Amino acid sequence: MGHLPNRRRVLALGLAAALSPIVARAAPLRVAAIDWGMLETLLALGIEPVAATELIQFRKVVVEPIVPPSIADLGLRGTPNYELLRIVAPDLIVISNFYEYQRPMLERIAPVFAQAVYAPGVPPYPLAEAAMLALGERLGRQAEAKRYVDETSVEITRLRAALPAASGRPVFVISLGDSRHFRAFGRDSMFGDVLQRLGMKNAWTDETDYSAAAPVGLEALARVPAASILVVSPLPADVGRSLPANALWNALPAVREGRVAVLEPINHFGGLPSARRFARLATVALAGQTHG
Repeated sequence: MGHLPNRRRVLALGLAAALSPIVARAAPLRVAAIDWGMLETLLALGIEPVAATELIQFRKVVVEPIVPPSIADLGLRGTPNYELLRIVAPDLIVISNFYEYQRPMLERIAPVFAQAVYAPGVPPYPLAEAAMLALGERLGRQAEAKRYVDETSVEITRLRAALPAASGRPVFVISLGDSRHFRAFGRDSMFGDVLQRLGMKNAWTDETDYSAAAPVGLEALARVPAASILVVSPLPADVGRSLPANALWNALPAVREGRVAVLEPINHFGGLPSARRFARLATVALAGQTHG
């Protein structure tokens, strides 16, 4: 009888040893994110990456989800710090199609998971849903991914009902590059796709220009005189100072008639979290114009 405790202890240790591989297999992967859209998708899933890119700028431009301070900053998205990435030693690196050119270098460090959300001529919202679900599947967060997809759809439907669509006024969604040029967001942008889902008509009928420059002259906004204008922040510092005195800007019908709203910063090429943020901010701005 005196040996029973020892036998129990041995059995308990044996059971723990047998279960330890299961625990190890269930441990969450250490993930690094190069693309901002994938980073916000990870955070929305409740996954805290070990490293990501341009986090100071992300906090200013993307705003939400909130980035925990413990995440290592890899520097620029276009040229991340590969040496630091090796030191961090992730199990998985998450990118989008924008960063496929980095794959050969990244795969020397860890396996790469890539998901395309943006492509010329293709509405991105369904692709963002697919990216959320695929990432959830890859990381064992299927239920969380499905819940987020469903909640986003419900929220956009609710916001659509809150918008008085009877106005029927088309809307330009733009970002300003300088005091004379802008980027327009068409149906193949997240903003354009969500705008349509809110029941609003996009005044910009061409595709989105994915170049870094803002290629369109301000005079193009006069082609649809009845349109409202949503300007997505941030504004370049010089534009914020010079725009109030800009004769071309002030001559636009939307500006003269008070149908312009400047939205808080939103990721221009984000995932579902950015879609939700844009839907909320755009609804508040457009509802205010309708009731004003």
